[in-house]
Amino acid sequence: MPSPSRLIFGFHAVLARLRHDPASVREIQIDQARNDQRLRDLVAQAQLAAVRVLAVHGQRLDAMLPGARHQGVVATVDPTRQPVSLDDVLAAIDEPAFLLVLDGVQDPHNLGACLRVADAFGVHALVAPRDRAVGLTQAAIKVASGAAESVPYLTVTNLARCLRELKERGIWVIGTDGDAGEDIHSAQWPAASAWVVGAEGSGLRRLTRETCDQLLRIPLHGSVASLNVSVAAGICLYEARRRLAVGSPGRPDHR
Repeated sequence: MPSPSRLIFGFHAVLARLRHDPASVREIQIDQARNDQRLRDLVAQAQLAAVRVLAVHGQRLDAMLPGARHQGVVATVDPTRQPVSLDDVLAAIDEPAFLLVLDGVQDPHNLGACLRVADAFGVHALVAPRDRAVGLTQAAIKVASGAAESVPYLTVTNLARCLRELKERGIWVIGTDGDAGEDIHSAQWPAASAWVVGAEGSGLRRLTRETCDQLLRIPLHGSVASLNVSVAAGICLYEARRRLAVGSPGRPDHR
């Protein structure tokens, strides 16, 4: 019985898979009407990896992925072997855990962008609740531009319970809240951390907020009251990664 496969689409996602795991790419279908340099470069990359490329009518690609902006590039790939649980993730690392947690994010473009910033700053996994969350849709994968292949996306049935379990493992849980008394520049925290961000507008749910060890805000100096979730996540992850790089002392654990 053949192994299961799935479709990924768009130049960024397909090129990322070709570069990082070419053996998992079964074939690539391209719009026969395109003949620009960007497409020629992708075809050349596929040929180097000995991946079959088929030129097809654009309507066929539209039918495969209704409503998707596939850019004339669709690849059939084997699923990547990613950790399936937090236990797997934490068992595989030999450095302080660095996690991003999304609470109530339901827009696939926001999820994809969060995966990109998680990949950029070396996050070990992105965690989200199974309910009231968008899930790893084709649109999210495309926006992630290859990061969906490199950052494990884990869903849990009970987010508050998951956060409590992280705390029991010595991981400091930090929630972002615009009304928090401390800001990310003046506060301290331990090296092992899980950053929790909520959907733009609604923010963190009450139980999530109450479960966090620490609430921090991003200081804003303009007229806007909040930031897009992926922008907020990027700012927090950058600051956390910067401190790890310079060896900034962390906050003592006083649970």
